[in-house]
Amino acid sequence: MKLLFLGDVMGRAGRVAVAERLAQLRDAWDLDFVVVNGENATSGAGLSPAHARDLLNAGADCLTLGDHAFDQKDMLSFIEQEPRILRPLNYAKGAPGKGARLFTARGGRKVLVAQVLGQVFMKRPFDDPFSAIEPVLKSHPLGGLAQAAIVDMHCEATSEKMAMGHFCNGRASLIVGTHTHVPTGDAQILPGGSAYLTDAGMCGDYDSVIGMEKAEPMRRFITGMPKSRFTPAMGEATLSGVYVETDDRTGRATRVRMIRQGGRLEQAEP
Repeated sequence: MKLLFLGDVMGRAGRVAVAERLAQLRDAWDLDFVVVNGENATSGAGLSPAHARDLLNAGADCLTLGDHAFDQKDMLSFIEQEPRILRPLNYAKGAPGKGARLFTARGGRKVLVAQVLGQVFMKRPFDDPFSAIEPVLKSHPLGGLAQAAIVDMHCEATSEKMAMGHFCNGRASLIVGTHTHVPTGDAQILPGGSAYLTDAGMCGDYDSVIGMEKAEPMRRFITGMPKSRFTPAMGEATLSGVYVETDDRTGRATRVRMIRQGGRLEQAEP
């Protein structure tokens, strides 16, 4: 199976990049299933129903969220109506929506997608992500109920993302980090056959501070005093993520490549 995961969509620039490029990539790379992290797609803070529809219409099969899952209050009800949107498994007890779901990809093959939030350096104490993902992986074994499985580990610390990669190794086709918006250079296939990337980066303007216009973040770092709200940078966005090929029989990864299309971080096709 040919899978594509795109990192955090950042504001309008990121949405435009997905809208303009994803359909072409689906055709050119013959993709079977696409996951997009959309938690910063609406003004850099959450995902609105309208922007969720835009990303799904652009070619995403599933949207994951993150710690800003419900910054846009309409998502509280919309996520119950739209099964293609996932919030983190360990977000909060009683949170609407689901944190994992089995999807049908091209040809009837099944893909498990799950998301968990890390605990290290996060602003609020979320439940343990390792105990949250364990029963999901146990109930959806690779090569059995699921031909492929993707785990989105949304957190700050690279060490926690790496630990999750090794924890899920051999039980997921891809473990990929999101949230920090900076693509890492460590795409690899772990010994157990799982593809891994510490951070998928963002779909946004990299002439910025993690997707935000530079002036206000720099002012706060230099002076310690805020003057205005953060606003997403509006220059040409880079589409960042990871491409994975898997064996349908085992669900294990056979190929993994970082993806950077357009903007300041353009690179060659996979």
